[in-house]
Parts: sequence; structure tokens; C-alpha cells
Amino acid sequence: MKKSVWKKDLFAGLFLLPFFLVYVIFTIFPIFKGLQMSFFDWSLIEQGGFVGFTQYFSLFTDPDFWQSLWNTTLFVILSTPGMIILALGLALLANLNTKMKTLFRSAYFVPSILSVSVISFLAIFMLQPYNGFVNNFIQLFGTSAEPFWLSNPVLAWVSIVGVTLWWTVGFNMILYLTALQDIPDHLYEAAEIDGATRWQMFKSITLPQLIPITRVILLLQILSSFKVFAQILLITNGGPGTATRPLIQYIYEMGFERYDLGYAAAMSYVLFFILLVLSIIQIRAGGRGGRMM
Repeated sequence: MKKSVWKKDLFAGLFLLPFFLVYVIFTIFPIFKGLQMSFFDWSLIEQGGFVGFTQYFSLFTDPDFWQSLWNTTLFVILSTPGMIILALGLALLANLNTKMKTLFRSAYFVPSILSVSVISFLAIFMLQPYNGFVNNFIQLFGTSAEPFWLSNPVLAWVSIVGVTLWWTVGFNMILYLTALQDIPDHLYEAAEIDGATRWQMFKSITLPQLIPITRVILLLQILSSFKVFAQILLITNGGPGTATRPLIQYIYEMGFERYDLGYAAAMSYVLFFILLVLSIIQIRAGGRGGRMM
């Protein structure tokens, strides 16, 4: 009997082996290799001498690092609340028992399947001055304003956050929609018998039932927003100047434009540590009585 079980486990292991090898080569090995690189003066071509924690200490005196870290944090602060609130609102609309619910669900989710390059091209096309769709739409209301959306730091952030919300909110909407459909109907039926209004049912039944999925969405959204890179690179290239350059773009520039891979690796592990701490805090906070942060 034991021999038969052992053979089955070995047979299953042979099917898992290709994935395991790919996972080790492209995930586990780069993690440890990057950590090694952060302790060496490593160029794009060759490994230099051992420098220890020098590159980590250099981060504290690098104003570009702190600015890009603040830009990333600002993006998280601006995008996360809107991503959660808008996703919940769209999920409530998509959950209504109407003939249009299939159209609503499709329309809200379709942008999230588009590539970042397509989204960025559309954003640049719609936000350009003089003949862009957004400016032409604004002027329909009688204003002669001609905002330069991608040349002004404040408007550039508004543009990036708005494009990101439109592009990615569909995924969070699907998570909320699934959670809404899992709420037992008898809770609403009992509340309706007791004379509760729709607002009271939403406040006392819907919102408490959505707390677990909200914690998941909050965690995923913060991690995703801290890793923002592609849409900013393609839409503003971190500009105007460096006003919207996120940390990952600065890591990219340091590693592949200035060829200082060791310093880029050090910044990558600082970002990893930040995300790890935030994840632990949120998980521990969510475990205390099921409360959100």
C-alpha cells in the first residue's frame, strides 16, 4: 500500500517538475541574485567589487529616490480610495436585477482586459490640447479653457489617476459583485419583514458582509499601486520633469539607462521591504475582530 502511494506521488511529481523548474529559474533565482547584486558595484556588463550596505546607505541622501518614493506614495493615496468606492458603486449597479445588467458588467470590465500600451495611447490621444476629446468636451459647456493635462504637474496626476481608475476598476468590481451575490437572500427578506428601508439594509447587511472582500481589495490595491510604472512611463514619462516619476521608473532608469544595477537592486529591495511591512500590518489589522484598517 505504501509503495503504491509512493509511486503515485512520484508520478504526480513528474508532472509538477516542469513548472517547478520554471518557477525556480525565473522567480526564486532572480530573488536571491538581485539581493546579491545589491551588495556589489554591479554594472550592466560585469560585477564589480563588494560594497556591503553602502548602496542602501546612499538611498538616505539621494533626493531623487525620496521624490520618486513620495510620487509612488501619492499615487497610492490618490488612487486607492477611489478604486474601492468606485468599484463598490459599479458592483451595486451591475448587481441590480435589470435587463441591462449584462451590458453594465461587460462595459465596466472590458477596459481591464486592454493592454497598458493601448490604454496609454488612448489617454494621450484624448488628453492632448486643442483637438483632444477631453478639451473639446469641456468646451461644449461654454468654457474657453485649454488645459494642458500632461504638462501641468497637478493635471498630470489627475490624468494618471483617472486613466488608471477607468482601466483597472473592473477587476475590483468583479470581486465586489461576486461577494454581493454570495450574501444570503434570507437576510434581506428578514430585514424587509421587519420594515427596514433599503438604506438600512445596505448599512446593516450589505456593508458588514463586504468587509472581508474589502480587506482583500485594499491589500491588493495598495500593493498594485505601489508597483505603478507602465502607464506613467508611457503617458508622461515621469514628467513634467520628474513630478510624476514613480519609484519603479527610477529603478528602471538607474539600472538600464545609467547601468548601475547594484544601486537599482538595492532600491528594489527597499520597495520589497515596504510592501512586506504594509502587507503584514493590513493582515494583522484585519485579523482583529474582522475590522478594516
